Amino acid sequence: MERSAGSNSAEGGDIDGEDQEESSSQDHVSTLNEFRKEWKREIESSPHHSSKCNVNTTEQEQIPHNIEDKAKVFFQLGIENEEKGKHYEAIQFYRRAVQLVPDIEFKIFQMTTHSSKESNNDTSDEEEINSIFINTDQNDELCFNASKMDLLTHLSIVNLKHHRTLCIPAQPQKGTHFSSLPMEIFLYILRWVVSTDLDVRSLEICSRVCRGFYICCRDQEIWRTACSRVWGVKCGSPSGQYRTWREMFIKRPRLHFGGCYISKTTYIRHGENSFQDQYYRPWHLVVYYRYLRFFSDGRVLMLTTPEEPVGCVSLLRTKLPGFRQPPVFTGYYRLVDTTVFIVLSPGPDKKATKSNTNQTHSHTFHIELEIVSYRNRLHGQLIWRGYSVFTKRNGIETNTPFDIDTTKYPPFWYSRVKSYLAESTTPLCN
Repeated sequence: MERSAGSNSAEGGDIDGEDQEESSSQDHVSTLNEFRKEWKREIESSPHHSSKCNVNTTEQEQIPHNIEDKAKVFFQLGIENEEKGKHYEAIQFYRRAVQLVPDIEFKIFQMTTHSSKESNNDTSDEEEINSIFINTDQNDELCFNASKMDLLTHLSIVNLKHHRTLCIPAQPQKGTHFSSLPMEIFLYILRWVVSTDLDVRSLEICSRVCRGFYICCRDQEIWRTACSRVWGVKCGSPSGQYRTWREMFIKRPRLHFGGCYISKTTYIRHGENSFQDQYYRPWHLVVYYRYLRFFSDGRVLMLTTPEEPVGCVSLLRTKLPGFRQPPVFTGYYRLVDTTVFIVLSPGPDKKATKSNTNQTHSHTFHIELEIVSYRNRLHGQLIWRGYSVFTKRNGIETNTPFDIDTTKYPPFWYSRVKSYLAESTTPLCN
């Protein structure tokens, strides 16, 4: 009885121990399950997990149906992952791209090189230029007001505000742009544009290019030199009547050097009677032209001929014309206020030099012309004020004046000739 009781008590102790072990193991399992669930919830709620899911969905959306396009997308995704440091994912995308198209890397390389030549290399330059233009247009608060300041002052202020000197390129340039030149070099180029022939018309055309060109073309030193070439050292200064040297050059009476002055004379003379009909008396309409070409150094050319201007203006292109019949008269002029005093002598005549080698008399022609502006043509007309011929024979000089009649001596009209100022031989200098 005692053994059985002892055995029973021992068995009961074993059973209680097993129950305690089973309950403790169940507690560990439940705790582990709760920890796993909580860890899973934290992973799912983390932003990294959501972004990875979004990347996977976007990658699936980006993959097209075409095989070559699929390979391009996979290869591009591989590049992106490699740049981010995800080398394992990058290798997977590269492998999938090569499986679809074996030479996908070569095709993408060709595509990028062609596109980079056209757009990628010039993107930064274009953005910089566009930003400069946009900022210039948007931030230009200064509005021009003619009552407060002139245009030159306004543009100079705007130029200083935007820290510009000359100009900026409108298109991307591979070489050195014109704007890289120093201001002194550009002003010297403008002196070549004007030249000693005083081609101020070309200078005005240059001023229309941009703001910087406009400011440089209004350089007072260039216009002062041009005024001194026309009126000499004693030309005065732009005070009182004229505000600037440019205004003096434009408005003060002067001569034009980019063409010639043309005068057309027309009259009617009686013809000879016919030997068959003594009552028949013909009339002849006579037309001839006078041409005057002035140079800035004080020389002048004159030609009287029945030929029309189309065939004659080229004869006055050079200062020393050759032999011709009728000859071109050469001489000098002087400008005093609005009056031009001209002294001319007959030019070289080939026939005269051969037949009259022992000729002892000479002729000089003295002409006085007045500069007049007609309507909107400034200084475009020359009116006769005096004309006389000085003849010197055997040491005796005689003066023969002519009566000035508007029918016989009509006024000269200025006509521009493009070929006269087509080239520049020397720059404008003092």
